[in-house]
Amino acid sequence: AGVLHDTVEDTELGLEKIENLFGHDVAFLVDGVTKVGRARSGMKDLQNYLPATKDNLTKLMIAVGQDVRVLIIKLADRLHNMKTLEHMTIEKQKKIARETMEVFAPLADRLNMGRVRVELEELSFRYMMPKDFTRTRSLMDTRLKRSQRKLDTVRREISNRLTEEKIEFKMDGRIKSAYSLFKKLDRVEGDIDRVHDLVALRVIVDDLSTCYLVLGVLHELYTPLFDRIKDYVAKPKSNGYQSLHTTVQTDSGQIVEFQVRTEEMHEYAERGLAASFHYNEAKLTDAYRKGNLAALPADLSWIRDLQDAASKAGAGKEFDAEKFRMNLFGDRIFVYSPKGDIWDLPRGAFVLDFAYRIHSDIAAHTSGFRINGVMKPFSYQLQHGDSVEVLTSKTAKPKAEWKEYLATNHAKEKLRLQLSRQNRGVLESFAAKLKRRKS
Repeated sequence: AGVLHDTVEDTELGLEKIENLFGHDVAFLVDGVTKVGRARSGMKDLQNYLPATKDNLTKLMIAVGQDVRVLIIKLADRLHNMKTLEHMTIEKQKKIARETMEVFAPLADRLNMGRVRVELEELSFRYMMPKDFTRTRSLMDTRLKRSQRKLDTVRREISNRLTEEKIEFKMDGRIKSAYSLFKKLDRVEGDIDRVHDLVALRVIVDDLSTCYLVLGVLHELYTPLFDRIKDYVAKPKSNGYQSLHTTVQTDSGQIVEFQVRTEEMHEYAERGLAASFHYNEAKLTDAYRKGNLAALPADLSWIRDLQDAASKAGAGKEFDAEKFRMNLFGDRIFVYSPKGDIWDLPRGAFVLDFAYRIHSDIAAHTSGFRINGVMKPFSYQLQHGDSVEVLTSKTAKPKAEWKEYLATNHAKEKLRLQLSRQNRGVLESFAAKLKRRKS
């Protein structure tokens, strides 16, 4: 599906032919990627609408894509495009880079695909602000050369102590990305010495209980900065990220951040849901049984469902395809205007709800609706990705029967006020006529 993702848009090959050659599942994914692309194409004047609509566009892509595999393919496609961006004109480079920064990087973050998000942000930063990118990288390189020796000492101390405690572990380092550093420098008045997490040391262990044991060892060896201790295992981030974070001060005064996690947490932090395809069901089940993965809160259970389905798919086993459906925004729909502006509404909303969402004065003079270029009645309920054009007339007025075609409280209240004013106007007009007759 990844190889074929552009065929429907760029060639004469149709979905039916793809299904005949490669099966229903591949055709379904190709169709999903095509729909996501079309949702994006609704933003014809992206420059005019970002960043105001960037979150809604991300939501629309998720809602239209729905199957998480579709979004993984789309992100891989965008990453490949960004890596070949040097062949474009400077104007196109900046436009594509901004779209990537505002839309695709947040999408990767929603799926906890940290490695992809960082790559997308770095490439976008390089093309959007080349001078700032070069300056930030230079600052980073200078600081790293200065602190490398001290960090090596800390590594040795930790390694020796954990070995003494007979704890099996792996340790690696995470260098803050240039874009993350650029944002952080803005908050600390450009003083890189106030950036304490430029480098973080990761300690990766076998199980969850050992994570907390390592945290205790770190706090015994060094002085912890208590306001910087974060337990994302007990309370994962909204995208499912899990890890223990702590920042300590060494005897030499060096400030060092540590991240402690299991191998499974590390894989998920780096590649998000895509990592699940590389774990078969037995490995995942074993990981839960051994306590290598903590239980997620109920509101994040969709992540575990997707992981379970992904593990089965990766092992070639049968799985419930519905587990790949993303319900992040299951109670919302996302539609756009002919200009490309994106609006979210509750599922079941009517076209008139959309008109009132734009502006009550526009709704008051509504004479009809054109959905995806086709005239639709007031009874039409909106679907994901609909392009909605509100037709107005100076002679059109709010009607009491419109109540039947409204789902949102906002629209119902606006209509109630309009009808009240309208009725009051009629009464006042009638009273004025009576007064004139009497006089």
